[in-house]
Amino acid sequence: MAIKLPAENTFPIIFLLLALFSLSKAELHAHYYDQTCPQLEKIISETVLNASIHDPKVPARILRMFFHDCFIRGCDASILLDSTTSNQAEKDGPPNISVRSFYVIDEAKAKLELACPGTVSCADILAILARDVVAMSGGPYWKVLKGRKDGRVSKASDTINLPAPTLNVGQLIQSFAKRGLGVKDMVTLSGGHTLGFSHCSSFEARLHNFSSLHDIDPRLNTEFALDLSKKCPKPNNNPNAGQFLDSTASVFDNDYYKQLLAGKGVFSSDQSLVGDYRTRWIVEAFARDQSLFFKEFAASMLKLGNIRGSDNGEVRLKCRIVN
Repeated sequence: MAIKLPAENTFPIIFLLLALFSLSKAELHAHYYDQTCPQLEKIISETVLNASIHDPKVPARILRMFFHDCFIRGCDASILLDSTTSNQAEKDGPPNISVRSFYVIDEAKAKLELACPGTVSCADILAILARDVVAMSGGPYWKVLKGRKDGRVSKASDTINLPAPTLNVGQLIQSFAKRGLGVKDMVTLSGGHTLGFSHCSSFEARLHNFSSLHDIDPRLNTEFALDLSKKCPKPNNNPNAGQFLDSTASVFDNDYYKQLLAGKGVFSSDQSLVGDYRTRWIVEAFARDQSLFFKEFAASMLKLGNIRGSDNGEVRLKCRIVN
């Protein structure tokens, strides 16, 4: 027998159902493209694997690109947009001048437009690529939550909000907190530096005229500091000179944390994690236990990937320009 609801109760129930429906639509989930583009992950992983075979720098570059994207306007692929005559985009902001390998996203997007036109956002492609480069470099694998939309705004001036390699722990904690990320997330995501290379410009201030008392940053291991000084002399006439961020730079592992404890952090911001009681214990835990680092990294990447962009986004047909 059908149950008849009193008329005055009908509208609140309909409103509640609509609210729940819109909430579920807004949430990211792992199976977002299962029906509309089932071959999505295979296409993306094959694309980045081929690119990495030809250029071993691709994994570090993609991981950095994802971080720099999410930190500005949420994970909305705004870092992929090209500048126009009337607007300088994020990718041309000072911290992003060295971000490379945008062609990998272009290739993946072109293949996906053939397989399932107008379906997969560039923001989701970048999130999946970031997971794939970590996993293929020996790091953890996680199920990427999907359903992001691509933003329509990208401003170079916003890149001033990216955490600089000169920040101290207090400043880093504040920067990450603005994005809803805690102290442990900050130390964990810093471990992404296990893949990567830095040019001298990001750390040479630690090697020459560091302070009135010390020519070289006293936190640096002496032998390591001398090696860096040889690679980055003053004046430095080689724009390509620099240093890998840990001793196994093409492998995703916990060596980064071991290097910090040995006084071999390349960035001042990295080395500062050892000198502060709020962060040192996390560095020590990850240096001891790689599986713990992997577990926490996957969890923090999911949190980072959940920083939402604009609500009125779109699915770009080409990642470099708005529709």
